[in-house]
Amino acid sequence: MTGTQLTVTLSGGGVDDARAVVRTLEAAFGAADGPPADDGATVRTATFAAGAAGRESPGPRAAGRLSAPVTVTVQGTPHAVDTASETLARAFTARDEGAASGDQEQERQLLLVP
Repeated sequence: MTGTQLTVTLSGGGVDDARAVVRTLEAAFGAADGPPADDGATVRTATFAAGAAGRESPGPRAAGRLSAPVTVTVQGTPHAVDTASETLARAFTARDEGAASGDQEQERQLLLVP
């Protein structure tokens, strides 16, 4: 992964839940590489160009409800990961499940609950 990307991995919930999470992040990062597909997958991914970070974030709970808990892992530059985590925490009920840092990348896992 280059320093210009934020990669999001989602597991749990359905495709509508994954799409709600991606739409929420699009407010901060711009369009993802494509919407999560309804292909029966249990893990879905989306990639954002982190250079767009700094756009407006949705207000509290603007994204709506999830039908089931969704585990979200965000990976990218520290700034992009922080922005994504803050954006999701404002839009959903979120619990920080841990983080790992490298020299230039960071990864954080959040549990979003209905």
